[in-house]
Amino acid sequence: MKKEKKRKEKPEDQFFNSEFSQGYVQGKGFPGFLHNLSLDIRRNKMLYVFLAIIVTYFIIFNYLPMFGLLMAFEKFNIVKGVFGSKWVGLQHFKTFFSGPFVGRLMRNTVLIGVLDLLVNFPAPIIFALLLNEIKWNPFKKTVQTISYLPYFISSVVAMGLVINFTKAGGVISSLFSFMTGGQSENLLNIPGWFRPIYILSGTWQGLGYGSIIYLAALSGIDQELYDAAKVDGAGRLRQCWHITLPGISSMIIIMFIMRMGSVFSVGADKILLLYNSANYEVSDVINTYVYRLGMQEANYGMSTAVGLFNSLIGTALLLTSNAILRKLTDTSMF
Repeated sequence: MKKEKKRKEKPEDQFFNSEFSQGYVQGKGFPGFLHNLSLDIRRNKMLYVFLAIIVTYFIIFNYLPMFGLLMAFEKFNIVKGVFGSKWVGLQHFKTFFSGPFVGRLMRNTVLIGVLDLLVNFPAPIIFALLLNEIKWNPFKKTVQTISYLPYFISSVVAMGLVINFTKAGGVISSLFSFMTGGQSENLLNIPGWFRPIYILSGTWQGLGYGSIIYLAALSGIDQELYDAAKVDGAGRLRQCWHITLPGISSMIIIMFIMRMGSVFSVGADKILLLYNSANYEVSDVINTYVYRLGMQEANYGMSTAVGLFNSLIGTALLLTSNAILRKLTDTSMF
């Protein structure tokens, strides 16, 4: 019988058999990456199943709809669809910036967004610091629970309460008239009152819920630092300034960067529920304009263009604030 010829191993076979059979490898280029990925999938099947569900969700609901951005550059026809509509380039953007409403929309969006940032960004931080100083747990838990509840009320119900409280004869209107000695009137009909009402309603809804992440960060600070500070004679304020705030500074910076990205994304839902013809001049923002163009006038191309512009401004603010804070503090999102 002829002796069977022994198959000569190829160099790549030797490579895989000798090194890749031992588990995860490093520094082997793309073949090493594929090997590590397949090995990790075999070892963590259920984790990758959950990951696949999440990735599928984002692809379907976040990435595939981005094809609709083409409408910003088209005279969109609902019958012809995105790929059959007439291409108009930057015409919608030119129409918006030369229109009569751009000044009012930009002014109101910036003012409301900046006021909301100045008031409602530090408010949960201050609230979390105050809660952290409460040592009696039953009272602390009660305050936390009460402060969380408004967040879970729908915007329609919450703004309905705001409208009832601020109308003529309402609780807030009556209290204000009692303090000023004037007559009770609908505060939402006074243009100067719209922005404070909108901002403070956001504070009421988001104060408790927004403090959760800061309370979690506070729980990670080493308590021995406070004990050492007490021995050195530091009071509550000095402990807060030198231990507590530096301990959560990274979280504050990350949340600030994320908040900067949404300065121009003033919530249209709340404003649509609160505004009327009397306060229209100070309450109309970019998002409400997009809503009117798309839902009431069926001008989908124009509404997409304005919404895209708003999103680009938010992205620019996010990237700029991230770059500045990375240089100043060495802390950033990316």
